[in-house]
Amino acid sequence: MSVRIRKGDEVEVITGKDRGKRGTVQEVHPDARRIVVAGVNIHKRHTKPNPQRNVKGGIIEQPAGMDIGKVMLVCPKCGEPTRVGHRTLDGEKQRVCKKCGEQIVVQEKA
Repeated sequence: MSVRIRKGDEVEVITGKDRGKRGTVQEVHPDARRIVVAGVNIHKRHTKPNPQRNVKGGIIEQPAGMDIGKVMLVCPKCGEPTRVGHRTLDGEKQRVCKKCGEQIVVQEKA
């Protein structure tokens, strides 16, 4: 299966309650077709305090997984949501923007 969206990509939600929001992909689970996007699909989790692990109790807000089909990749050059195409360059498969034709490079933050 070709991975069109990778960790570190900026994506825009195209459907659901968070439609129009943009965020960076934190996790990708290609077998389950799910991703976790920072600041999108926030759920509340009730946590018990655990002094042994220095965990405070309370309500924690954290991003939950969502289906890959609910997001579109944002092209770094044109800044618009786009489909992803593939092009072979020097024997290596590259991802390209379908709107402007520019190569898409993952910009992971260290």
